[in-house]
Amino acid sequence: MSLAPLVFSLLFVAGVIGYIAVFALLAIWLERKVSAHMQDRLGPMETGGWHGWSQTLADLMKLLLKEDIIPTAADNFLFRVAPYVVFVGSFAAWAVLPFAANLIGTNINIGVFYLVAVSSTVVIGILMAGWASNNKWAMYGAMRSAAQMVSYEIPIALSLLVPILLAGSLSMQDLVKIQAGGFWHWTVLRNFPFPFIAFVIYFWASLAEVNRTPFDIPEAESELVAGYHVEYSGMRFAMFFLSEYANMFLVSGVVTAVFLGGWHAPLPALEIAAETSALGHAITGAMWFSIKAISLVLLQMWLRWTLPRLRVDQLMHICWKVFLPFSFVNVLLVSLWAALSR
Repeated sequence: MSLAPLVFSLLFVAGVIGYIAVFALLAIWLERKVSAHMQDRLGPMETGGWHGWSQTLADLMKLLLKEDIIPTAADNFLFRVAPYVVFVGSFAAWAVLPFAANLIGTNINIGVFYLVAVSSTVVIGILMAGWASNNKWAMYGAMRSAAQMVSYEIPIALSLLVPILLAGSLSMQDLVKIQAGGFWHWTVLRNFPFPFIAFVIYFWASLAEVNRTPFDIPEAESELVAGYHVEYSGMRFAMFFLSEYANMFLVSGVVTAVFLGGWHAPLPALEIAAETSALGHAITGAMWFSIKAISLVLLQMWLRWTLPRLRVDQLMHICWKVFLPFSFVNVLLVSLWAALSR
């Protein structure tokens, strides 16, 4: 049996873990700088020289060296396992993110279905963390998160049905390939306005999936101290942080792949043909994919420091009475469009 697929899988796993770690460090530093500039401050400036670039590294070392405290009344096993369940649920979904035509963990023909199913397991880890902590604030945060994530998964899935219906495939690679030829062929601009409506609904619902403002109710500092991870410290706390930023890139990557052209450059002249150079195609594809995804992450940061936190009733109202009806109608109209145009 050939060892090539196994070696590629191991290299891809190591590469993704390294990418997530580096991205998380960069994103935390960027978040501090974005929030500081929006509040007319400088943010980190001292540690590491240029604009405090290594402040996040210093904080990481602090977390690694801090004592790992487990409350006496906590469920020891579930308390220890919960951060890893949250991270694995996020990490496993990266397997179908198409960074380039020849750079993807596994190109399965049900990629979108796998993505939605695997990413849903994150809520299990959050519930485990809240319940195992034996802390009422942690439990409140976990229950809020479960209600929020389960609710918003419905408009997210319905939004993803729109490009699936137009492409006729659940494969992430196929969804990107049909967007070749320039930004005017990107799904978000085709068959207007149905994919654009799906794009808007997915992006806003994804903020609720990753517990970002204005949907950060599970971690509401003014109400729940820190929510479901209030009892965590040290590296286990860092795992929750790492998972949050991995999820931010994940949902941005899905938007990029499904709606914004994926690895394709905005203009055909900026691309390198795979036939010319497979390595060059992989590098440029991953570069364009990352630029688009990180731009959406910056948008999430901008919104965090712009919008106020919603109340629980407002959050559920938006999901069940705004996003869900629009999603259903959008899917129905796209289905009719696809049926009549064939």
